[in-house]
Amino acid sequence: MLDLSPEMSMYSFLHVYSEGFFEIGSPKKGEYVYVSAASGAVGQLVGQFAKLAGCYVVGSAGSGEKVDLLKNKLGFDEAFNYNKEHDLDTTLKRYFPEGIDIYFENVGGKMLDAVLLNMRLNGRIARVHMQGFIVSDYYYLYPKFIESTLKYVKEGKFVYLEDLAEGLDSAPAALVGLFTGRNVGKQVVLVARE
Repeated sequence: MLDLSPEMSMYSFLHVYSEGFFEIGSPKKGEYVYVSAASGAVGQLVGQFAKLAGCYVVGSAGSGEKVDLLKNKLGFDEAFNYNKEHDLDTTLKRYFPEGIDIYFENVGGKMLDAVLLNMRLNGRIARVHMQGFIVSDYYYLYPKFIESTLKYVKEGKFVYLEDLAEGLDSAPAALVGLFTGRNVGKQVVLVARE
């Protein structure tokens, strides 16, 4: 079993590793990857897996602080604050002049609309391939996930961030934080230490 802190959500790792990125995205070294909501629980993992696969990775987030985190702590090649961009299509063309090979969809709406205009031929979303998934469809990949991810964790090549709120009385504020973009990574409410 993976030797990680008890607070770390293995469910998030499995979700990203098995379905969302490796199975559907099928990354290849040198490909261009864009991750929306990149500082969230899923986005932070996708970006790091993409870098470990040898891809060029750009992420978007909702604040300058989160953009700095993506570039300076999580290893993204580039990142931008979507709240500061008035034309997402132009923004994506600036970061991906040749187009996007893999888009990991976390937000939908205007962001997805702009991404669809910037996908490369044979990209892994809308133009060529879009596939829904749930974790249980890919649970058989869990042993493979454990084997490969443990290596990265032990080598210090993988960072996992959580926003930890302590005590049950902090739960309402933690929930509000999810909807206002305050949290970074997986939002966890620690009810008790033991």
